Amino acid sequence: MAALSSPLRVCRGILKELRAIHGAAYKQGPMYSYVIDQFRKNQITGERYCRAQQEAHHDAHSYLCLLASTRSQMILHNIYHSKEERSMESAAGLVGLRLPTQPGGKGWEK
Repeated sequence: MAALSSPLRVCRGILKELRAIHGAAYKQGPMYSYVIDQFRKNQITGERYCRAQQEAHHDAHSYLCLLASTRSQMILHNIYHSKEERSMESAAGLVGLRLPTQPGGKGWEK
């Protein structure tokens, strides 16, 4: 299993995703206070190893991954999903292709 990043980095990542979702007023919402309270509740000292704290850190890291993946999926959906029918040229251009042209220049191609 790959090593998890530090709890502070995970907390900042979750707050960054909340800011991306809710805008500048994310600190007034209940989600902000819940995340901060959970991270403060699961802090430990250097002398104590707590399995529950490690599980909470893993859950927070998984939640950060979920938030980031959902945001990325919505960006891709907005880019590639269309409400109307696309022309063949624009559909090919979305994936970086060009339609072939008729060699010899018959005059009817664009």
